[in-house]
Amino acid sequence: MIRIVVVGKKHETMYLDAINHFEKRLKPWQKIEWLIIPPSGKNHELARTEESTMITAKLGSDDFVVLLDEEGEPLSSPEIAKELEKAQNQSKNIVFVIGGAYGVDEHIKSRANLNISFGRAVFPHQLVRVMLLEQLYRAHSILAGSGYHHV
Repeated sequence: MIRIVVVGKKHETMYLDAINHFEKRLKPWQKIEWLIIPPSGKNHELARTEESTMITAKLGSDDFVVLLDEEGEPLSSPEIAKELEKAQNQSKNIVFVIGGAYGVDEHIKSRANLNISFGRAVFPHQLVRVMLLEQLYRAHSILAGSGYHHV
């Protein structure tokens, strides 16, 4: 199972079909569990600190934590697949983290086993959820040798 910890609102209707679509396609390989943390309602550093504390409470000491962060390393889909395979081979629980509007604090960044970016552009948090699921499906497809990902 893969857990996805996000700061924000529940899935918006316009993204829900895409989320359900990729969760269904992932079923042969992974079950997805969402942990949605409500935004703190504070501004800047106070929000980042409060939300990061709530995220930390959801992380186990054995978890392989992947932080999605605009300052992270931009990995290709095959590289994401390789990292996912390594984490699975270590029998670790895999947890993806998507922080709030002000990001996450340094504690979360240093706790992450992997810090990745979907590029230098900034995307709506709800869209990033869909992008993450698509990349998880693509990674599993690559590992299974299916034709979904064309090299």
